[in-house]
Amino acid sequence: MDLAFTAEESAFRDEVRAFLAERLPARLSDKVRSGKRLQRADMVEWHAILNERGWLASHWPREHGGPGWNAVRKFIFENECALAGAPRVVAFGVNMLGPVLIRYGNEEQKRHWLPRILDGSDWWCQGYSEPGSGSDLASVKTSAVRSRDARGEHYVVNGQKTWTTLGQHANMIFCLVRTSRETSKQAGISFLLVDMNAPGVEVRPIITLDGEHEVNEVFLTDVRVPIENLVGEENKGWTYAKYLLTYERTNIAGVGFSVAAFERLKQIASRLRRHGRPLTEDPLFAARMARVEIALENMKTTNLRVVAAVAGGGVPGAESSMLKILGTEIRQEILSLTRRAMGPYAMPFIEEALDEGYDGEPVGPPGAASAMTSYLNNRKLSIYGGSNEIQKNIISKMILGL
Repeated sequence: MDLAFTAEESAFRDEVRAFLAERLPARLSDKVRSGKRLQRADMVEWHAILNERGWLASHWPREHGGPGWNAVRKFIFENECALAGAPRVVAFGVNMLGPVLIRYGNEEQKRHWLPRILDGSDWWCQGYSEPGSGSDLASVKTSAVRSRDARGEHYVVNGQKTWTTLGQHANMIFCLVRTSRETSKQAGISFLLVDMNAPGVEVRPIITLDGEHEVNEVFLTDVRVPIENLVGEENKGWTYAKYLLTYERTNIAGVGFSVAAFERLKQIASRLRRHGRPLTEDPLFAARMARVEIALENMKTTNLRVVAAVAGGGVPGAESSMLKILGTEIRQEILSLTRRAMGPYAMPFIEEALDEGYDGEPVGPPGAASAMTSYLNNRKLSIYGGSNEIQKNIISKMILGL
């Protein structure tokens, strides 16, 4: 297996770098690199720039508005975007729902929803987890009961979803709902598309440990959902959910983001001095940096192996779980070391320092204001998308047959 890029792939990497240098607004990359808060408008702006170039849905086929890239080009694009400090593409519509609709949706659903994902008409969020149904996702209790009235056949949905990331910005949510209790847990689940503005939908913020409003609770009370918003077949939603999670778990690995974060850590450690010498010369700190760098290089090689296998027609299985575990642990360690390097300056004493336009006196070295915020926010990486413990169970079943 040749893990080196071909001449054509290297040329594509140069094309991506040139595009980012020309079209990525410096204002956005500066916010990303300095850890400042990204607003909804910032994410929408970057989506529109990518969509204009035809690069927003990097893994969609051409017939549905994507560039038709193979796995290698997609990897190159995501890696270069992370290194350039581009905002991360909001994954829910483009990277999660889109592939499900392309594979399992009917033609009418594809014609209606896919263009709206690309042009920003719809902002999607994910309705999977519930109180008591996180890692054991098949135990979801939110119910959807078929009904009929003068307006036609529909589902009546009742239940609660939690940890709904960026749900405060969304106008649509894709949900796992229980449509049957007469069979196994997995066999009684369906996949519904729900309008967040429908009567009976209520969004309540959850303020996380870092003080941010990123996630939410979503309550659904007698919400009417047209039967046309059922994706695929009734009671087959577990199949679609697993397909979606394969994309999510591989994406969580975030190789490019870890590489960018480690480069930032090296810069910080070389500038900050303890006991008269740079942190890079402190034996204990340097040893931890060396360990995480070795792990990062190993993960990059594993990721390239998966990319090469997919490019050859394979389908990621246990590998996506491996990457999820490795990627989340490595990113958490990098952020932990960054926090340790910043010391007392890691906590944003001035909360407004995380906002665009703050022109007060800087507190600590560059990027200090976001070090603790990033550390706390990313403790969730090893939990969401299926906890690392669950991923280890998946690996043992798929590879060892346990």
